Amino acid sequence: MSAINRWIGRLFAPENRDETVRALPASQDGAQQSSGQQSAQQRLADAESRLKRYQAAIAAGIDPSALMEAINQAQAEREAARAEVGHVPATGSLDAAEVYAMIDALGDIGAVLKDARPESLVNLYRDLRLEIGYLNDRDAASVTASLRVVSECVRGPSCTLTTTLHLSRSSGPARLASERQNL
Repeated sequence: MSAINRWIGRLFAPENRDETVRALPASQDGAQQSSGQQSAQQRLADAESRLKRYQAAIAAGIDPSALMEAINQAQAEREAARAEVGHVPATGSLDAAEVYAMIDALGDIGAVLKDARPESLVNLYRDLRLEIGYLNDRDAASVTASLRVVSECVRGPSCTLTTTLHLSRSSGPARLASERQNL
């Protein structure tokens, strides 16, 4: 756990805080879209694709009256999807101020790590939504911390920090080697 605590301490140390805050919103891959937004865009693309096929069929000589009902249905679906795309909000991306607020809400991380009382660490790990997975083939652990905006009514977007801690059985405690960091 000392390697994990060093990683967390480095991320949230006052001298690294601005860099961590800049990197966290980038972990959201730009403006994320809700599944409703993605679904509406897919329905729009499907309806437009069908309309193009119907237009090609008419250009090839099919009687337009034979396709009238299908064309009307596709146009109605296209308009409904367009309206939904225009009105379904994308999930909010976090800005720097929100990330600073999330970090502030965690409290004095340095003091928690320095104090290292098990109950304090448990609370910190829970608040960071810390996940650890062992990578057997690399003798390493993948460590992920996820910050999420949580209010009484709404669970907001999250951003994630990931690193790989290389374990060394022969040299004592795990040594920290940040192989990749998705902030």
